[in-house]
Amino acid sequence: MVSSKITPVFSLAAFAVIHSLTASLPFKRLLVRGLGSRADWLYLPVYSLVAMLTILPLVYQLYKNPGRVLYKIPSPWRWLMVGGQLIASIIAPKAFLDAPNRFKIRSQLSVPQTPEAGSLNIRGIYRWVRDPFLLSGLVIIWLTPTMTVNLLVIYLLTTIYLYLGSLHWESRLIAQFGDEYREYQRRVNRLIPKSWKNAKDIDKFKE
Repeated sequence: MVSSKITPVFSLAAFAVIHSLTASLPFKRLLVRGLGSRADWLYLPVYSLVAMLTILPLVYQLYKNPGRVLYKIPSPWRWLMVGGQLIASIIAPKAFLDAPNRFKIRSQLSVPQTPEAGSLNIRGIYRWVRDPFLLSGLVIIWLTPTMTVNLLVIYLLTTIYLYLGSLHWESRLIAQFGDEYREYQRRVNRLIPKSWKNAKDIDKFKE
């Protein structure tokens, strides 16, 4: 019983270590030194592949040992939850498309107000919420229609990890964009989407 909970936690911890290491600036500096200009276009697909492969053991363990069922949402509500998960799954790729400059290694390693850092260029989903990846991740996990003991433990730990990751990611964005990003933080929430009126205010802020 205890081992069925510890093993998924260990797998999540291993994933978090690998995920954090490969997302770190020292690792990216090492890539730039070794790959040069190829680092920018090679990093993201390889990073995504590594993340997917390292999360598979956890998914398998939860599939084999989900634990005691805590609740199961009946239809039609469960399908509304699944629909919410599907919508949230679109947010992450949309976030990549709306801010490609945020994910270029050379931009992340630069300092504010330099050509390499680029401009913040707030558009798309970032007019509504500062961290769409955090939002989509939380929606996907917490709208799971069937909740078990093991899932709940992993989801709680994942929520903490995602939130801490969001704090760390924003510290990098401040280093990259400086006061421009601090002003953006003041105007847009990290997680709760802004209203249409506030999104229009962001358009004025960009001008």
